[in-house]
Amino acid sequence: MLWPFSLAGTVPGWLTLLLAAADLVIRVAALGIIPGNRRPTTAMAWLLVIFFVPFVGLVLFLLFGNFKLSSRRRQQQETVNARVRSGISSLADVESTYPGPEWVTSAGELNRRLGSLPMVDGNSVDLIPGYPNSILAMTEAVRKAEKFVNAEFYIMSTDHITDDLLTALEEAAERGVEVRVLFDHIGTLRVKGYRDLLKRLRAGKIQWKRMLPLLPIHGQWRRPDLRNHRKIMVIDGELAFTGSQNLIEPSYNNPKHRKAGREWVELMACLRGPIVTTLNVVFATDWLSETDESLEHQLQLPANLAPGKVTAQVVPSGPGFITENNLRLFTTLIYSAQHRISICSPYFVPDDSLLYAITTAAQRGVDVELFVSEKGDQFLVHHAQQSYYEALLEAGVKIYLYRAPFVLHAKHFTIDDEVAVLGSSNMDMRSFSLNMEVSVMLLGAEIVNDMRAVENTYRDISHELKLEDWLNRPLAARYVDNVARLTATVQ
Repeated sequence: MLWPFSLAGTVPGWLTLLLAAADLVIRVAALGIIPGNRRPTTAMAWLLVIFFVPFVGLVLFLLFGNFKLSSRRRQQQETVNARVRSGISSLADVESTYPGPEWVTSAGELNRRLGSLPMVDGNSVDLIPGYPNSILAMTEAVRKAEKFVNAEFYIMSTDHITDDLLTALEEAAERGVEVRVLFDHIGTLRVKGYRDLLKRLRAGKIQWKRMLPLLPIHGQWRRPDLRNHRKIMVIDGELAFTGSQNLIEPSYNNPKHRKAGREWVELMACLRGPIVTTLNVVFATDWLSETDESLEHQLQLPANLAPGKVTAQVVPSGPGFITENNLRLFTTLIYSAQHRISICSPYFVPDDSLLYAITTAAQRGVDVELFVSEKGDQFLVHHAQQSYYEALLEAGVKIYLYRAPFVLHAKHFTIDDEVAVLGSSNMDMRSFSLNMEVSVMLLGAEIVNDMRAVENTYRDISHELKLEDWLNRPLAARYVDNVARLTATVQ
């Protein structure tokens, strides 16, 4: 029986019939509208919500059902892509001649077609695993800046860890360096000290903007959970930083985290060479979207074109693109693996294509290992993640749980001795469809060995999860995991 009929006797008959008709129209319309251009699992999740609570479900769908950015922003992204393809700056002159396996160059061509940025040779890459070490490295680089500093982070905060870096940015702006800062509006708003950050930025000469702002009184509105999750800093076009770390102290200014000793474990990279220019293209695109100011004059190749031997390629992704660039790259590389796959992801909630790629790799004899946190910081996401452990373990994937109370927030993976991928992207459907992300594909045994050294430190701190132990967990825990898994498909 349709729920509006339960109102009989409490409301006029005509209103009961009207509600019943509306209920039926919502359900029938949903069947033909919601499945369009969505994964079957996502469509089914939305249909379940609407069929159980039609009116509430409809409101939620209208708020959260469209994961595309505005047509203006998508058009800007397409315009920038076209400019890059036609040779923005002189990137076309430094395209890679990487001599590696055909499957690697094929992945590079995929990235170029989807994200418009080429593979480039001659880069140097230094991995920075220590949380305060990366803040210190960025601070020292900003203090040496002469022309410009472009900083883009999902979360920014003014606190005892970031104070020196913010001071360096302020001082650079005072001495005439062009300093531009982007931070995600909702991501930063959620952490303690947001008003203090705004006060500090407004008091200086730093040019700053909120990314994807939700300010209805200013006419700025979109799906609330479409976020810019990128982490990029570019100094003078010569040096860049990217990876998993936000600009905030390692307990996220949360007293409960500090009391529990919970800190985030990150991995950042310092890069030199032409890859810096392509990272700056991503920043320039986001700055253009928020300000309508073009930074094409900054997109010149660095003075030292070959400071190292690493071939690299930037892969932007998110709702500004019509394809899921990061997901396509990840599955392509995983299917290509012959010997070993090591994955580190704080939020591992794969779609079917990624899950099949990983389990298939393990089943065909590839050594596959996954590093995740023993205890996550987000209840639903962590339990949704755990719902995949049984299938992974049965396929032969080794799962290493990074010991609590630390949160392993680094985001990277390695394939054989050929490829390392590092960036802001988690392996979950939010990062594939809803978040604007940036990843860097790094080629060659040298950088893979460096990444493996980091992975080895994770293994030393972690304990391996065994299938028999996992199957013996309480039924109540299984139930919570499975319910949480349903929420992961609604996007």
